[in-house]
Amino acid sequence: MTRGILPAEWLEGERVALRLVTLDDCTERYVGWLADAEVNRYLETRYAEQTLEMIRGFVASMIDSPHSYLFAIVESASREHVGNIKIGPVVARHQYADVSYFIGERSAWGKGYGTEAVRLVTRFGFERLGLHRCQAGFYESNVGSQRVLEKAGYTREARLVEQLRIDDRWEDHVWYGALRDTWS
Repeated sequence: MTRGILPAEWLEGERVALRLVTLDDCTERYVGWLADAEVNRYLETRYAEQTLEMIRGFVASMIDSPHSYLFAIVESASREHVGNIKIGPVVARHQYADVSYFIGERSAWGKGYGTEAVRLVTRFGFERLGLHRCQAGFYESNVGSQRVLEKAGYTREARLVEQLRIDDRWEDHVWYGALRDTWS
């Protein structure tokens, strides 16, 4: 499988741009995002202390992966790295991939950056990777992710009852999807 993007290439939007995450992005600031209880509330990384070494290992694995693309979400005006979005793993046989994301900089919350990043990565998946479908799952109480996906043109497809645990309670896992032929 060939890579769908060059290392120095940017996917430009109006308010954000995406570029592949590099080892230079692995900083104490990035560690701080994952240590912030509000940022990581719905991230699976919250179950283990995240260290710079662990983050560097994860980013290195994404750089080397032929099936996943980890992008930095960058404010267009300031060129500041404010979060990440991943598409992958790509399941080539069935032409689909998962999309996951977070905005680590709290000052960037509520500005539509997540929605624009999802649109950009979805377009990348359909146009550059030849995917038929993109999908994303989230904890049912994560209404922010629900809004992001709906605004990005995804539709609700499934609810897996009490599949996830958050704090001390069970919660439904909600799945949204987008198909290349109907997504706009």
